[in-house]
Amino acid sequence: MATAAHTLPKTQSNPSMRMIIRLLTRVLAYAFLILFTLAMILPFIYTITNSFKSLPDITANPQLLLPTMGINTNGYARILGGDFNIWVMNSVIFAVFTTLAHLVFDSLAGYSLARIRYPGRSIAFAGLLGLLMVPSIVLLIPRFLVLTQLHMVNTYWGLLLPTAADAFGIFLMKQFFESIPAEIEEAAFIDGANRFRMFFVIVLPMATPALTALAIFAFQGAWNNFTDPLIAVGTERSLYTLPLGLAITQGNTGSALPFDLLLSGAVITTLPMAIIFFIFQRFFVEGVSYTGVKG
Repeated sequence: MATAAHTLPKTQSNPSMRMIIRLLTRVLAYAFLILFTLAMILPFIYTITNSFKSLPDITANPQLLLPTMGINTNGYARILGGDFNIWVMNSVIFAVFTTLAHLVFDSLAGYSLARIRYPGRSIAFAGLLGLLMVPSIVLLIPRFLVLTQLHMVNTYWGLLLPTAADAFGIFLMKQFFESIPAEIEEAAFIDGANRFRMFFVIVLPMATPALTALAIFAFQGAWNNFTDPLIAVGTERSLYTLPLGLAITQGNTGSALPFDLLLSGAVITTLPMAIIFFIFQRFFVEGVSYTGVKG
């Protein structure tokens, strides 16, 4: 009896200790996540707040969130009064064309790798995986040489065609198509459907989630793309996209950087992508998960 009475408080205290430890662990985890989130968001917040400051205010007090010399929109007025409209139009054309081309070519190539048995299919897929491992910066000079040989430098076609397909998009669509049961296509084949009708009428509508994720990734990549427009239209100012135009503007100012102008341009460039991400963030996560789906 004495032993049981002695061990009773200990057994009763174990659940409470576990609850306290679990609570502390959760609090620490949430605190870490909050600090990590703030570390990611604060630079963007400082970019927005400093874009509404005058240049002397930015230079003197860049760390303050509120302007000390009053709200100033001179940076927005200057950037909107230049070639900004042309850069935006070129960025929209470039992003929309790239997105539509990826939806067509990446889905076709992904379907062929997932379903069609032909000689060299394994070699083609191995080459695709190898291309994913090559840094994009390595391909800039060969791509520029090809564009030069085809006389496509400083043209719209030189800007658009090199980004019409993407290895990551092909891999994403292949992985998703392999998750679709093959019995559905076999039933359509028995009913007399050919390969193209089977793809466009049956398989492609079932791939709407993957296509949505691919469209978001393609649009985001094209909108923020700097290196490809740089080698394609580096000397033709009328074909500049928004990231390229802002970078050239920064380079032309010399050592005295107009931070109000650059920050205003950065906000205008980043805001559409931020809105798209917050609205469609579920598809971003699904797009990453599709790359791990196995058939």
